[in-house]
Amino acid sequence: MCISLAACDGDDAKTSAGSQKLPQLTGVTAKGTPGKKPEISFKTPLSVENNATAILQEGDGETLKNGDRLCMQLTQYSLKTGEEVATTWDTNVPDCSLVFNESDEPGSTESATLAQIANSTLKGKKINTTFGVGINDGSGDNQNYLLVATPVSQSKDLEKAEGKKVKDVPADLPKVTTAADGKPSIDMNGYKGSDKLVAQTLIEGNGPEITDDTYAAVVKYTGWLLDGKQFDSSWDRNDTFTATLNGGVIQGWTEGLRGKKVGSQVLLVVPPDLGYGDKEQGEIPANSTLVFVVDILAKY
Repeated sequence: MCISLAACDGDDAKTSAGSQKLPQLTGVTAKGTPGKKPEISFKTPLSVENNATAILQEGDGETLKNGDRLCMQLTQYSLKTGEEVATTWDTNVPDCSLVFNESDEPGSTESATLAQIANSTLKGKKINTTFGVGINDGSGDNQNYLLVATPVSQSKDLEKAEGKKVKDVPADLPKVTTAADGKPSIDMNGYKGSDKLVAQTLIEGNGPEITDDTYAAVVKYTGWLLDGKQFDSSWDRNDTFTATLNGGVIQGWTEGLRGKKVGSQVLLVVPPDLGYGDKEQGEIPANSTLVFVVDILAKY
């Protein structure tokens, strides 16, 4: 069973161009101190419309703003028994996958993602607001549940790497220059590549560390071939990239970003066996060594 907004929504979750009022969740109450794990009550078995939602407890913190990354404590309850199935409160590891966007509303009740439901329900609300969502999509008792969520903190993602410049970078590596806006450029410096992964920190951030348990890193990046040809850049698209680290990116990224901190800029040299191997990938020839400069802006 899912206890993450991002993982529950899946990779095909899309922003809606329209707006649909969600059904009202009834029969569920919450009590307790805002910002603490609420005591949830409802009669069982609970019958809910799919994606029905309700505010269960008003918050007492700062008002939510567009662009805030919200860290939410989540608890799932069985609709049939009322039993708590899973929670993030006990480990105090909230889900921080949602960037609040009050214009991202459900286009229809059935196609609504949990992110859209949260955005719609929390519009105008404050930190420590608790809301509930009924999931009843006809997929069986094990997939139907009540999700209770409380945003307990808010932050803004970085725009570029921020931290202390590393001085002892090996002289034989490619030379990276960073513009005022953070965009990197590179001089390959006669570099011929490596048969092993290189993950050299160029700017040391002071944010949280990417660990084995990290679901995703939010980054800006540029990638080059060894001949200096650029094949991709999120900077050119004026966008960020969410790198899901459990199979959503090449192995060189998963291994190379592990242990790095938010705010860091990292030079990755990825040998073919940790990249795309003997498969051609767009402008990337088969058996290519790849060079990336990655700014880590957030993680969750």
